[in-house]
Amino acid sequence: MSSITIRNLDDSLKASLRLRAARHGLSMEQEVRNILRNTLAAESGASSGLDFALRINQRVKGLGANDLRLPPRQSARTPPDFDQP
Repeated sequence: MSSITIRNLDDSLKASLRLRAARHGLSMEQEVRNILRNTLAAESGASSGLDFALRINQRVKGLGANDLRLPPRQSARTPPDFDQP
């Protein structure tokens, strides 16, 4: 595992990070790792349409969409005749 040091961090940013970590019950270091992991995963997944489709498929799997009853089809109506005055 690698380490990183961030210098010149604004006090308000550090305080916000500390509060966010506390809300999630994590250390500040773990919160930063989660933020970086989620942000970078979202960026790399945004370029792949297949990953997006798989995520949608996983989200709706098991909702019973295949069991939905489709309404019967109706015949199309006769289109209007614009040639008559």
